[in-house]
Amino acid sequence: MCGIVGYIGEKNSIPILIEGLKRLEYRGYDSAGIGVISNERKETRVIKSLGKVSLLEDKVEQTSIDASSLGIAHTRWATHGEPSVVNAHPHFNKEETLYLVHNGIIENHTEIKAKLSKDGYEFVSETDTEVLVHLFDSLMKKGNSLLKSVQIGLSEVRGTYGISVISKNEPDKIVVAKKGSPLVIGIGDGEHYVASDVNALIGHTSRCVYLDDGEIVEITKDKFVASTIDDKDIKKEVHEISVELDKISKGDYPHYMLKEIFEQVNSVRDSFRGRILMSEGTAKLGGIERIAERLANSKRLLLSACGTSWHAGLVGEYMLEQFTGIPVEVDYASEFRYRNPIVDRNDSMFFISQSGETADTLAAMKEAKRRDALILGLCNVVGSTIARESEAGVYVHAGPEIGVASTKAFTSQLVVFALISVLIGRKRHLSLIDGQEILRELEALPKKIEKILKLNDQIEAIAEKFVDAKNFLYLGRGYNFPVALEGALKMKEISYIHAEGYPAAEMKHGPIALIDENMPVVFIAPKDSVYDKVITNIEEVKARKGKIIAIASENDNEIDKLVDYSIKIPDTIRMLMPILSVIPLQLLAYHVAVKRGLNVDQPRNLAKSVTVE
Repeated sequence: MCGIVGYIGEKNSIPILIEGLKRLEYRGYDSAGIGVISNERKETRVIKSLGKVSLLEDKVEQTSIDASSLGIAHTRWATHGEPSVVNAHPHFNKEETLYLVHNGIIENHTEIKAKLSKDGYEFVSETDTEVLVHLFDSLMKKGNSLLKSVQIGLSEVRGTYGISVISKNEPDKIVVAKKGSPLVIGIGDGEHYVASDVNALIGHTSRCVYLDDGEIVEITKDKFVASTIDDKDIKKEVHEISVELDKISKGDYPHYMLKEIFEQVNSVRDSFRGRILMSEGTAKLGGIERIAERLANSKRLLLSACGTSWHAGLVGEYMLEQFTGIPVEVDYASEFRYRNPIVDRNDSMFFISQSGETADTLAAMKEAKRRDALILGLCNVVGSTIARESEAGVYVHAGPEIGVASTKAFTSQLVVFALISVLIGRKRHLSLIDGQEILRELEALPKKIEKILKLNDQIEAIAEKFVDAKNFLYLGRGYNFPVALEGALKMKEISYIHAEGYPAAEMKHGPIALIDENMPVVFIAPKDSVYDKVITNIEEVKARKGKIIAIASENDNEIDKLVDYSIKIPDTIRMLMPILSVIPLQLLAYHVAVKRGLNVDQPRNLAKSVTVE
């Protein structure tokens, strides 16, 4: 989950490293640091700071530090050891000749530490990472090169890593390696970059190489040489970076999250653009075209994900079962491989992840692969590990999402599940007329989202009433039950208010005990086939003096008599209503958090891409 940046070339690396860390700060912001080798005196220098990258930047500006054309940097999300300057990266050996940054977890660090301690090595941090720098140092002192030391050392390591290492003894290279944690190399003219993802490379280069697990690369300013950890040469494909700089800037918005909520007009459109075949009542999804028949003939469809993507999977379950007639199961990726899942070659399994790097989802994917299921990826980041290791898949095309709390990726995932449902459904029993209706409603979504976003001021005014709330309850039925879960998650993530989502009928089986005049209850209550049932649940809350906020259909005037606040949204067909009903909940959480004085883009203890278990 941490962010890694590296540079080697002719330019001064320090501003490049700081800028790269800022772009990767959504991956972790407990502490940050840079390690460089100066150009003239070839001296090593490390500067570390507790807190956000801006504090590191201030410290660098206040420190006399020579220009350096070689350096590495890191922004941390703490795993082993609390956030502190000592635990911040880069870590280094006693002589400060070897610097290392790491994203991942070294599972056998205790064993390695015990062995190195017997050899006289002293440890100053609480991190698992520090064992790596001392391990590589011990191997270099036996006469091995930096590359060879890293290769030999990693053969002893169990766990996950994305690492970048530099040495004063070989001040013209960076050595990087990957297993389970993402790394990408940016290719320039007489310079190279290293980063945890391409966001740090945008504006510097349009070409990159994605590392795969078990690979190690020695990088100089003029070239890079890739091999496996066991020393087999490999050739890497160069990819083009299509993202532009303005896509990862906040523009005139105060926060990335608000920008990304408002971008849903376009991100939803981009998710279905060029994928609708209206005359045939079906969808064209090139990434799964060659396996579409096998998909349609699957015994089961399995969906695996974490967090917001898991909620998208729950909505996908409703869609797929309704329109394909194939049984669907949704699993938490973090739990999937810790039981004995019944999966075989007749099953097709989708792995859903915005980043395409989620560690638990990747591990679940490997387990399903081992059991011969058809492996499909559904992710947002082009070139991500899930995208590369899937047999087939679909990009959601939401564009870069920087805010830690996912918004536009969720709605784009739902659009893609709708398209997949139509594609498979048309190969089974979905009629032309019904397929066309779904596609027409998809095409109508952007204008309906525009109408919802015009309610921003109204939603902000409602948020003002609940800034001091201690709890929230979110209730929905059918397709909108997962929306209740997602609305509650957004409120928890960024406002730090305890919130729970439930199926509305389940309220009577426990949560109703919590309801009093201080409990805000959010109902997702569009006029659909379960509307009357939800109204009954609203009456039950009203009888107990709960404060009710309703997400309701724009033509529903009766609900206003029952609730304290109503947010009216346009109608659509049931399967697509979650794409509309979730947006007011995103805005409600955003405004409550802002009014509580919180950093909505970087909520405490969270990171955007969860690359550790």
